[in-house]
Amino acid sequence: MVVFEPVLLVAVLTGGANMPNRQVVELRNRIIGVVLRGARERARMSQEECAEVLGLTPEQLAAYEAGETPISLPEMELLGRFLAIPLHSLRSERVTVDESRAQLPRPEYFLPLRHRIVGIRLQQARMESGRSLEDLAALLELPVETLTSYEFGEVAMPLAELELAARALGVSLDAFGDRDSHVGRWHMLQADFERFSELPDAVREFVARPINLSYLELAMKLAQMPAGSLRQIAEALLEITF
Repeated sequence: MVVFEPVLLVAVLTGGANMPNRQVVELRNRIIGVVLRGARERARMSQEECAEVLGLTPEQLAAYEAGETPISLPEMELLGRFLAIPLHSLRSERVTVDESRAQLPRPEYFLPLRHRIVGIRLQQARMESGRSLEDLAALLELPVETLTSYEFGEVAMPLAELELAARALGVSLDAFGDRDSHVGRWHMLQADFERFSELPDAVREFVARPINLSYLELAMKLAQMPAGSLRQIAEALLEITF
């Protein structure tokens, strides 16, 4: 378990009340760095090994861990897959290690593509929210040119800034996550496992029994039906019962 300075953690989790957004981002970068270092050490990986995965030098990775250089979401995704640690764990103070390993995509191909995808989704979210480039840039306390370079994927957007932008645009950070590569699919699967583990014991036992598959499939079909159709089914069942 990673322990944060109370003032630092409260400031970020409360959205940095009475604190400039730029300072919130800097504090968040420090927290992310602490989590990254803790995750790497728990996985018993060296800075050299992790740096190679991202196409960085050990010194650059050390700067990430110190919170001096901000890490991007695509870099977190790739590093999390290498360490076999789900993305949601890397973004919080809870870090659990899965010992599995997989062949990873080459960072020089994977990361530029992911940065472009993040930029496109950021632009879409901004336009759907009705915010202008100037408006969002002012909120993030960034030059308009910097935000433009993020949206075009020319520059990697720091994760802490992306979190702040997502909150301002009213979207989840998951909207920017990788859904297509095996890296992204692995993270989504881990998130599914996490949600499943949080279900009540009786529900987990019911779902885990293959004999109950037909009931689950029926429940899924019912969940997709319009309210009017469900009402008709309920009325028909009442007639049969009584």
